Amino acid sequence: MRVLGIETSCDETGVAVYDGDRGLLANAVYSQIAIHAEYGGVVPELASRDHVRKTLPLVRQVLAEAGLAAGDIDGVAYTAGPGLIGALLVGAGFGRSLAWAWDVPALGVHHMEAHLLAPLLEESTPAFPFIALLVSGGHTQLVDVAGVGRYRILGESLDDAAGEAFDKTAKLLDLPYPGGPSLAGLAERGDPQRFRFPRPMTDRSGLDFSFSGLKTFTLHTLNEELPRAADREQTRADIARAFEEAVVDTLVIKCRRAVRESGRRRLILAGGVSANRRLRERMDQMMREEGGEVFYPRPGLCTDNGAMIAFAGWQRLRAGQCEPLAFSPRARWPMTSLPPV
Repeated sequence: MRVLGIETSCDETGVAVYDGDRGLLANAVYSQIAIHAEYGGVVPELASRDHVRKTLPLVRQVLAEAGLAAGDIDGVAYTAGPGLIGALLVGAGFGRSLAWAWDVPALGVHHMEAHLLAPLLEESTPAFPFIALLVSGGHTQLVDVAGVGRYRILGESLDDAAGEAFDKTAKLLDLPYPGGPSLAGLAERGDPQRFRFPRPMTDRSGLDFSFSGLKTFTLHTLNEELPRAADREQTRADIARAFEEAVVDTLVIKCRRAVRESGRRRLILAGGVSANRRLRERMDQMMREEGGEVFYPRPGLCTDNGAMIAFAGWQRLRAGQCEPLAFSPRARWPMTSLPPV
């Protein structure tokens, strides 16, 4: 079964084709970074308009790269949520229309389920069950995964997600958009011993997260240290490093706790923040100490992309799940409400 996947939940337009026998045949992503950089963040209306411009050309490009015609596609999957509702409507309307025109089944895919399943696209894949840490701009969740659609939320952020905290802190440091990678790059030059930031909610039981206070702590440190700094650039780098270390430590501590409490010995990381080099190093070390394994998608599949949508759609379409002509994108959508496969 060959599935065309369309991703338009935020500011990346992604299209891909996944074949159940041959794997990922083609994958293309158009990023809107240049459009939104001027504003320091995603402007929803501009994102929607650019998805309108880019989706059809990317579909044509992906089909050509895969050596396929429209008649070779057996199903269409599109992101139905969560995300920016205007952006979701573009991809959902486009994907559902293609499926109707091609007379194939269509399915709205949960964006975070697609991230969760992305590591299964790699050569070395984890067997179910496992623990998943989903870390992106909009979500930070620890999930016990027994199978596709069999999810139990162990913990999540009570305020800012980890990626959101990275982006907001990058603004405080006057770093360019997108903030997360910029902050990580600045932190590479920082002294990890100069500042120590708190590790929020690690001194109590439970697996929930909170990162908004860490952002405020960074602001206070900047206001106190920068005016008297002999080397302002080095001080900014040292503060960035302290912030990154605090976020990474917090994520590692919570994951270690989840692994021990659940008895699972397989952990996956997915979402945009899972591409962070320091986070991967620390998670690798932690899972070795726990006698387990950790799995990630390749960096290009950590951020939003059509490949993960095509693959998640394939998982459900091949099981006979599909949607009627009516479709309903959702800005908010609990992953635990998904039916099992």
